[in-house]
Amino acid sequence: MTSSTDRIERSVHIKAAPSRVWKALTNAEEFGSWFGVALKGKRFTAGQQVQGHITIAGYEHVLFDVFIERVEPERLFSYRWHPYAVDPAVDYSKEPTTLVKFTLKAVGGGTLLSVVESGFDKIPVARREQAFRMNDGGWQGQMANIEKYVSSS
Repeated sequence: MTSSTDRIERSVHIKAAPSRVWKALTNAEEFGSWFGVALKGKRFTAGQQVQGHITIAGYEHVLFDVFIERVEPERLFSYRWHPYAVDPAVDYSKEPTTLVKFTLKAVGGGTLLSVVESGFDKIPVARREQAFRMNDGGWQGQMANIEKYVSSS
């Protein structure tokens, strides 16, 4: 676990084959199950935008809106989004996005899943610190969520 002012890094060792972790990560409906977003009927395809409402209590008003950058089977999945874009009165579309990049590596009878979110230094100063802080804690929780999701299925 490392971080700086521009990037958040988290890793988790999941006791499952990379193919299973990959499916939980890149099948949009499965992703929605552990991440907390309604993505029924959606697909993650490179070059496409995907949207769905957050299902976490207190955040149901938030639209999960990502642009899928790369999908390299069982190795890399990445997307761009507006970090901590939770205020319905704010138009975040003019702001720079951050890049969220997941990588998978077969390790010790399981999978090392890593996530790096970078680009916070380009977020407007007025909300940069809060976006970084909220996502820093958020990724800690999301890595635990995917580990639990994969382990229980």
